[in-house]
Amino acid sequence: MPFMYMLRCADGTTYVGSTVDLERRLAQHCAGEGAEYTRGRLPVELIHFEEFSRIDDAFAREKQVQNWSRAKRLALAMGDFDALRPVSRKRWI
Repeated sequence: MPFMYMLRCADGTTYVGSTVDLERRLAQHCAGEGAEYTRGRLPVELIHFEEFSRIDDAFAREKQVQNWSRAKRLALAMGDFDALRPVSRKRWI
């Protein structure tokens, strides 16, 4: 199944990606064989993932979340859906 996933890097930044094999991709990131962005920010921790039926849907969600602020990404990762809406509004004010 395709996934959109979010990692927290050692420097506190977040990384958002998509894959068809989450376990394998997470192992690659942890081994320093993932994206160039995460290689210099190890260790990484999986903080959120969403499952999709199609890879293009997972990729579209990845692109959507990549454009979010750090605060909005962390609200999503924490499952704080009440905070998600106000954080989203602040960006546009």
